[in-house]
Amino acid sequence: MQTLKEIITIVPKLPPEIDGLGDYGFRLAQQLFADYGVRTRFIVGDPNWSSNTLSHSSTVSVRSPQALSALLPPLDQVVFLHYAGHGYAKRGCPFWLVQALTEWCKMGGRLITMFHELYATRPLLSSALLTSPLQKKLAIQLMQISDRVFTNRQCYAEKIQMFSHHREVTTLPVFSNIGEITHPIPLQARSRELVIFGSSSTRQRIYQQTSLLKRICQSLEVRTILDIGADIKLKSDLPIRQLGIQPAEQISQILSRASAAVVDYPMDSLAKSGIFASYCSHGLLPIVISSRLHNQDGLEMNRHYWLANCKLDLNQAQAIATAAYTWYQTHSLQVQAQSIAQSLELFIKL
Repeated sequence: MQTLKEIITIVPKLPPEIDGLGDYGFRLAQQLFADYGVRTRFIVGDPNWSSNTLSHSSTVSVRSPQALSALLPPLDQVVFLHYAGHGYAKRGCPFWLVQALTEWCKMGGRLITMFHELYATRPLLSSALLTSPLQKKLAIQLMQISDRVFTNRQCYAEKIQMFSHHREVTTLPVFSNIGEITHPIPLQARSRELVIFGSSSTRQRIYQQTSLLKRICQSLEVRTILDIGADIKLKSDLPIRQLGIQPAEQISQILSRASAAVVDYPMDSLAKSGIFASYCSHGLLPIVISSRLHNQDGLEMNRHYWLANCKLDLNQAQAIATAAYTWYQTHSLQVQAQSIAQSLELFIKL
């Protein structure tokens, strides 16, 4: 495959800071280089971010169109934007970003946009929802100036088709930011450990479901709950072992040997959950706690994840774990790098 040898990628932040879009962009850049020799130069949209180790990155001095325009490449290069409005502006309205890219595209610049989110639609009382019309306007403007678009949910793809000229929108649910494994061991050979991994707030919500957790532990004969993430205060008689914040490689090892893991996330948005992706990519049994019971993006309850609303034997648990792992393979990191590389190949032919 013939492809461009360098792209410019815009992200809000980069590792070691914790940022979903930054982690996603960084891992994708690594895979593009490993598989296709495509180098990435990053533009970071947070003026407060800095690094002494990443020489192939630049940071906007301030969030202004002029500051970003000064960092944008010549018109013969491609810009790859990882977009979620709140990553670039407090209320999700990055006028500076959209204005600079619009002017650059008008001069002939070529833009690929990965829409990780479009605009706020819930919760009803959130401050972000108050600016939803402006968020929507900016997102539509980005859709219209982009040469190629990607997104992580089918419902987002349908909106992009509705609001722009793009008839084909590639939908790629997120990949795991903590790695993947190629040969997951069967559940019967794994330890009787249940993983709870994620932000402090989501883990706290899970631990508030005491009766549900006890039922899960009883059904799966769980001996230990492994809590991964920033320290939180827990008052529980459950067998919890708090591991704190762990590096990605260590989390991957833990998920590789655990039997199951729990995530608290809206069921209709699981395709954009990095935590859910990490569970699927490691071949364990994903357990979902959700108040919104709606299948989407090829995922079905009690087929690709357990809702803990019915009894489950080992064979059924293994079938779910296998289905989740198989679903993940359609949009793994390597698959996504290939899809981006194919888009870059098209630019060469233009």
